[in-house]
Amino acid sequence: MTAEALRALHVPGKPLLLPNAWDADTARLVEEAGFPVVATSSVVVAAALGYPGGEAAPAEEMFAAATRIARAVSVPVTVDAESGYGLPGPEFAERLLATGAVGCNYEDTDHAGGGVRPVEEQAARLAAVREAAGRDLVINARIDVFLRAPDPRAVLPAAIERARAYLDAGADCVYPILLRDREVLAEFRAGGEPGRGQRQRSRRRAGRAGRRAGLARRRLVAGRPRVAGRAPEDAAVKPGRCAPPGAHLPGPLSRTACRSTGCWRPCSPS
Repeated sequence: MTAEALRALHVPGKPLLLPNAWDADTARLVEEAGFPVVATSSVVVAAALGYPGGEAAPAEEMFAAATRIARAVSVPVTVDAESGYGLPGPEFAERLLATGAVGCNYEDTDHAGGGVRPVEEQAARLAAVREAAGRDLVINARIDVFLRAPDPRAVLPAAIERARAYLDAGADCVYPILLRDREVLAEFRAGGEPGRGQRQRSRRRAGRAGRRAGLARRRLVAGRPRVAGRAPEDAAVKPGRCAPPGAHLPGPLSRTACRSTGCWRPCSPS
């Protein structure tokens, strides 16, 4: 599948759900459930490989895991590539595209130096990746200022500045991780470039806030793998708030497929 196919699924106001996978088997479960895209979670992929998150896993192993995931499914794959593993933009783009993935998260945290990179530096990094990848990669620029902010409104101007800079540098969409305040989220959306998708990471929030804010992507984030094998497909499960109305949703999920999204809340059988 191509990057253009993934871009076409981004419709502001109709969030695209991205269940996370950490290996080939969970990626197949996501596809079998009917979702049009498979996304990865870097922290869970790293945990499955025996490492903590935060770019502690070797880049070679993370790219190899992405290759196995992309090879296992026929839908587009977008990879949580953390902060690029210290690679120059051209090398990062080349190695990521070689996995078969057509999209990525690219965050502004500096894992080696600590803290968040200056906006100009991160915009230049994004521009280098875009120039190297061309249109073959959907770049989701993660904005990390809300991670360390007790008051999200206090860092909203800085987040909007980063969103505009990252979009201008060539990002397809931006991702204000841990921005959960609905009013601030709506202001963040309004402050960005009109017509461009923004993304919110959330485990459980309903889709109404996302649709009102004009979001184009939502991520269903997995925790650590909790089972060694597949759960029995003995009942259908109603997705509930994990799958907001109006989103790209395949319908009632089997118990196995529901758990493949990373949500382990008790659900009522359909």
